[in-house]
Amino acid sequence: MDFIMILKAIILGFVEGMTEFAPVSSTGHMIIVDDMWLNTKEFLSKYEANTFKVVIQLGSILAVVIIFKERFMEMLGLGGRSKNSEEKQSRLKLTQVIVGLIPAGILGVLFEDYIDEHLFSTETVLIGLVIGAFLMIFADIFGGKDPKTVSVDQITYKQALSIGLIQCFSLWPGFSRSGSTISGGVLLGLSHRAAADFTFIMAVPIMAGASFLSLIKNLEYFSVDALPFFIAGFISAFVFALISIRFFLKMINKVKLIPFAIYRIVLAGVIYFIFL
Repeated sequence: MDFIMILKAIILGFVEGMTEFAPVSSTGHMIIVDDMWLNTKEFLSKYEANTFKVVIQLGSILAVVIIFKERFMEMLGLGGRSKNSEEKQSRLKLTQVIVGLIPAGILGVLFEDYIDEHLFSTETVLIGLVIGAFLMIFADIFGGKDPKTVSVDQITYKQALSIGLIQCFSLWPGFSRSGSTISGGVLLGLSHRAAADFTFIMAVPIMAGASFLSLIKNLEYFSVDALPFFIAGFISAFVFALISIRFFLKMINKVKLIPFAIYRIVLAGVIYFIFL
């Protein structure tokens, strides 16, 4: 595999890492960049190309694990910041995360083949970008003015389940996992930062599960020649995700969701009128 192919993997890793946890849809951006300019399906099979877009998310997942490592250790009973039993009782629990994962997890398993076959295209991504943008605008207008839940540790089981239900929209490529869950959280009375923290924590098991399932399912389509492409994309996504997550968490309470929604609508319009 030559340098140009590796460079394409790095570019896709950059797109994934910089957009995965911003409410703009990393999958949508990768599909658009790939379909419009990079054309990885010219040297990868269709199944390898689609799986690559999922597998490099593991790089972004690793970045989240590193940033939230103390909280993950605490939820797994391996240590953490809580010093007494009363403080531990008030912290976010692993069971709350699991409750939030159930709806999208069930639908993802049931409709995985349909999504891979019919929804991984530029046209469907543009639809998801626009509809998701309107949800984000709606959330900023009607929620988030006086949030009752200002920390991820104050999330209730009912809020976790409701956010999980709203996360199901993100199964449509372009809708954005973080866009749907942060919007849902804000509408349910969470601050933007609390919703973002819960989104990132909840993303680790669901993204890891989806990536491993796709990898196992399509293992027969992999070749040794494609391995450098996957490794380069993984490393690139990890590095740029570390940068983007830290930046996003610092700014989300200030800028909120509408600027990202406007970007999504403008991007969809530009792609539609220039290329479609």
